[in-house]
Amino acid sequence: MIIFFRLLYICVIIAAPYAWAQSTFETPAPHAIIIDHDSGIILYEKDARSAIPPSSMTKIMTADIVFEQLKSGRLALTDTFTVSQRAFDRKGSSMFLRLGSKVSVENLLRGVIIQSGNDASITLAEGIGGTEEQFAEMMTSRAKALGLNSANFKNSTGWPHPEHKISTYDLAKLARHSIKAYPDFYPLYAEREFTWDGVSQSNRNPILGAVEGADGLKTGHTEVAGYGLVGTAIRDGQRRIIVINGLESKSSRSDTARSLMNAAFTGFDIIPIRKKNDNVAEFDVYLGKQKTVQAIIPYDINIGVAKTDVDNVTVEMTHAKEIVAPIEQGQEIGKLTIRAPGQTAQTVPLLAAESVSAKGGISRALSVLSRKIKGE
Repeated sequence: MIIFFRLLYICVIIAAPYAWAQSTFETPAPHAIIIDHDSGIILYEKDARSAIPPSSMTKIMTADIVFEQLKSGRLALTDTFTVSQRAFDRKGSSMFLRLGSKVSVENLLRGVIIQSGNDASITLAEGIGGTEEQFAEMMTSRAKALGLNSANFKNSTGWPHPEHKISTYDLAKLARHSIKAYPDFYPLYAEREFTWDGVSQSNRNPILGAVEGADGLKTGHTEVAGYGLVGTAIRDGQRRIIVINGLESKSSRSDTARSLMNAAFTGFDIIPIRKKNDNVAEFDVYLGKQKTVQAIIPYDINIGVAKTDVDNVTVEMTHAKEIVAPIEQGQEIGKLTIRAPGQTAQTVPLLAAESVSAKGGISRALSVLSRKIKGE
């Protein structure tokens, strides 16, 4: 695959806004992202970095707190929590728990994940955090520790709150973490039905059983947020994760989720750009004992892109107008910026492959004098 390299030399490296073409791939979801699970590479995004209300997709973080406590041994599936008045009174989707009843963590988790029960979420939150507010603080702290910097949780359910937000991008990262970190508990997301106290409810996830390889994760809906979904599927050993939000109807969510999940496998490629320690360029060095220095990259660069957009990927190299010795091996001497239609640009440092010593005093003086004579 040949990628077009456009070289731009500027006096000072500047991170400036860059207007970039939209991808030829389209989705009706106002907020959307597709990522490759194994690599974390973004294949597609559409307004995915804005912090927005996540509705019941919040419950992935609620479950994450529980999973982490189970994995560490601080909690057991057989432990029980009591259903409080607050949990019992919460409207919206419900597990139909009885006030004052004691329910096991295992059943509460199924109530959260399969039935999207607000009462189950609050019961877990109060059992672990003391109050739902304290549990929400735990959720936010946990999110920050995972690098989900847009996250700010105010409850365990996704109930509307003006400050309760997370980006589509961070929801995708959270899903990826949950799949990787909790292989013993993640299969709960694939369960199709759960019966509690004589009431059977089906999993709300519209891609389960409808999209090849789908096995999770969670839907969400409020009037403020619209209809959303965090979904994932695995085919031929490859797993993709999608997140959509802001759709106007349940049917639109179902149609969009199915088409986007299928497109995640058939419509996108991961393109290798450069390998770690590749010599990307050779730069002139001023006042150095060597006239040039090789520029390398510190890690492999790959980019996900719609198959129809491959020819529109560009790589731009920038560095200072003048690179002056001395230079240390590994010192940043430039940047490589990769842009694909409809995606946030990736910027990678260019590093000096070797050290370059400065000329001695007399040689430096002669070089400077020579420049002045030439009017450079």
